[in-house]
Amino acid sequence: MAGRLFIFGYGFSAQALTRLLQLQGWTVSGSYRRSPQPLLDDGVTPVAVEDATALDAALARATAVLITAPPTPEGCPALLQIAPSLARTGAKPNWLGYLSTTGVYGDRGGGWVFEDSRLAAQSLEGIRRVAAERDWMRVGHEMGQTITVHRLPGIYGKGRSTLDRLREGRARRLIAPGQVFSRIHVDDLASGLAASIAQPRAGAVYNLCDDQPAPNSDVVAYAAGLLGIAPPPAEILDLETLSPQARRFYGESKRVSNARAKGELGWRPAYPTYREGLTAILKAGG
Repeated sequence: MAGRLFIFGYGFSAQALTRLLQLQGWTVSGSYRRSPQPLLDDGVTPVAVEDATALDAALARATAVLITAPPTPEGCPALLQIAPSLARTGAKPNWLGYLSTTGVYGDRGGGWVFEDSRLAAQSLEGIRRVAAERDWMRVGHEMGQTITVHRLPGIYGKGRSTLDRLREGRARRLIAPGQVFSRIHVDDLASGLAASIAQPRAGAVYNLCDDQPAPNSDVVAYAAGLLGIAPPPAEILDLETLSPQARRFYGESKRVSNARAKGELGWRPAYPTYREGLTAILKAGG
């Protein structure tokens, strides 16, 4: 059934969901914070979030609300504007989804994590996500809003994959015995969010990821094979030589379960491993 989606933070993930829902007849509006007005995808209505009247109108019409903006030292920027707007208007969208990260679980030494696993974020960014999840759940409880949290690993897709990094000469094949990561194709993320929108459950938390956690070195080698080039030379992982962002990434190892999303939402990733995902991206010209 078609509806109206409002997005706070119109980026890579939001664009994929927009494409999917527009095929189903949905109308979409997205927030922006800069001037002049940005160029959004065709059919997406821009909303200046500093304009309280425009924000109130967009939320009052919204069937679903997606929050993608990362938290800052002051907290989730969407929470600071959307919660007051919901209070002013009394709006109650059927679904409000917050995109979090599997970084809230921290390092598990390659072990499995589930939605009810203990949260043990190690990075400052992960700690902020834990706080943002808690704050949104509190808003849901206090305001009677249907809040759902979606924990995501590394997201890849056309224009943002290991294929691009190899072409640009930025890919490294770092070897760390026993280290694995989960990931998700952006189109599978979109279909998971659409399934959650179709079956809203207040307080629900879902891991959205593929079926096969794998070492990043395997992904790089497979992508190089698809391109018909030699993979980068193997390097033994040395965290001290990495950028702060890469150090955070390689400092954790875990396998993320997607069983709850499959069981409750009937969702299945179209790209269950990086192999199917990268192959499809290349065939699509990515």
